[in-house]
Amino acid sequence: MNKEWKMKKRVVPLLSFFLFVIAFAGCRKNELFITSFADAKFAKIGVMTGTTGETIANAKFPDAQIKSFDDIMDAVAAIKSGQLDAIVTTSVTALQVSKKNPELVCLNERLKDEDTSIAVKKEDEQLFAAVDRIVGELKANGTLADMNRRWFKKEMTPYEEKQIALPSRGQILKIGVTATREPINFVDKNGRVIGFDGELARIIGARLHRPIEFHNMKFMALIPALQSGKVDLIISGMTATEERKKKVNFTQSYFLNAQVMLVNKPGVAGKKEATEISSAADLKDRRIGVSLGSVHDAYAIKTYPKATILHYKTPSDIVLANMFVLKKNIALNKEVRVSKKTGEIPSFFAGIANSMQSNIVQENRYLLILEGLKTTVIISVLSTFFGTVLGAIVCFMRMSKNAILNVLAKTYISILRGTPVLVFLMLIFYVVFASVNIDPVIVSVIAFGMNFAAYVAEIYRSGIESIDKGQSEAGIAMGFTRVNTFIFIVLPQTVQRILPVYKGEFISLVKMTSIVGYIAVQDLTKASDIIRSRTFDAFFPLIMVAVLYYLISWFLMLFMEYAERLANPKLNRKPITNA
Repeated sequence: MNKEWKMKKRVVPLLSFFLFVIAFAGCRKNELFITSFADAKFAKIGVMTGTTGETIANAKFPDAQIKSFDDIMDAVAAIKSGQLDAIVTTSVTALQVSKKNPELVCLNERLKDEDTSIAVKKEDEQLFAAVDRIVGELKANGTLADMNRRWFKKEMTPYEEKQIALPSRGQILKIGVTATREPINFVDKNGRVIGFDGELARIIGARLHRPIEFHNMKFMALIPALQSGKVDLIISGMTATEERKKKVNFTQSYFLNAQVMLVNKPGVAGKKEATEISSAADLKDRRIGVSLGSVHDAYAIKTYPKATILHYKTPSDIVLANMFVLKKNIALNKEVRVSKKTGEIPSFFAGIANSMQSNIVQENRYLLILEGLKTTVIISVLSTFFGTVLGAIVCFMRMSKNAILNVLAKTYISILRGTPVLVFLMLIFYVVFASVNIDPVIVSVIAFGMNFAAYVAEIYRSGIESIDKGQSEAGIAMGFTRVNTFIFIVLPQTVQRILPVYKGEFISLVKMTSIVGYIAVQDLTKASDIIRSRTFDAFFPLIMVAVLYYLISWFLMLFMEYAERLANPKLNRKPITNA
């Protein structure tokens, strides 16, 4: 018993000592620095939805946490904020991201080499044969090799775009792209889709003697758009996988790409970071916190003569001191990373000014924001108007004594309220209007209006049913018709009661319009994606768009509150004060 007690007396203080040391000197930001695929076994890995990288990451790293993103810059924002340890993407995209984000680096290993091809609808054999022949000719005469040299380069020098003369008349060749991946496909300062694939699309259009039209949409929406006839070709860095070949035809490869891993760059390449402690030997020249007069004090002085021993009265003081130093180091590291270029620590406002210059002023990018803002407002207002009118009709059917109308209204409300808006939007565009050449903005208005109507109908019904039936009976007794009774007695009171709830649904609709990029509508959110694809600024465009959505909602809320005051005279009454 005495032997066990003596052992505990030695071990417990020693364990406590190392716990305090680790809390003080070893505590660091929870980051996993990956230098090879073996390090990523349990990592948090970001992939792009619908890409081959998503499939490869799941197969290669079954024990990792795979997180899907719609856009590469969403994943970049996540890795920079510590939510991801790595990103799996194409080598071309990784090169461009790392050029503009020096803290990120691409591993030398490749996950898989891939053939990038042009996708054509299965039924369009004639177009497929023509495009495949053109790709073969471009490979043979060196055109594709020259394009590769001009677009896929490590330098930050301007791109050498060749001007392609296109016919102004003829059947339009509709090209599906995801123009948020420089230098494959991106939007320039004039709003044109350019890049390696942009130039290739123009060459094909010129060879076929057809004018071209780009349809910029989310990557996962490209194949549905091709299958439904919304686009004729997909030229957007798409890999010809066996699964995709079941749905569409692919031409021969026009360049060899690869799936690679983008990771955080360690503080010193090939060495442990200055704050990293993995064994007791690493403490020999560190600052060590101990409790004054404790066994830890004597042990530390004897074992680590070259270390700086800091004495504290209580263990909590040690932890507090550690947290203060850690926060200070993190702040200094951020400033030092920025000051490497300028030689000085920039102020917060200077950083904001630089971000505004690159994201708004440079290349007149504010025009993209204004265009997107206009589209968002148009869709929001028209959808609200359409949904309000349609909702009134559905409400009438829902409250009708006719069983058929009642069942139809109930079914409509149930289906629309139970279907995700994004799914409904894509069904309307790619299925209902598949064979119709219709502006996607109009489709957006129809889809959002129908969804809004389902909720508004129930708001109307609950408001009408909240009015006491005695008022309707009194109106009829006074000689009013049923219609006049509803218009002059029931409706004004209903409007007063439903406006607060109606306002909430209206604002939700405005924010809901941010998904229209899936059907090639360039709204406010899409404009942000385009800007981020050029500046590779992960956060500022998102914050800017969030502020703009807030301002839109705020102005519309003011308008709705004004309408509410008009509908409810009580809100305009001034309080009576005693003289």
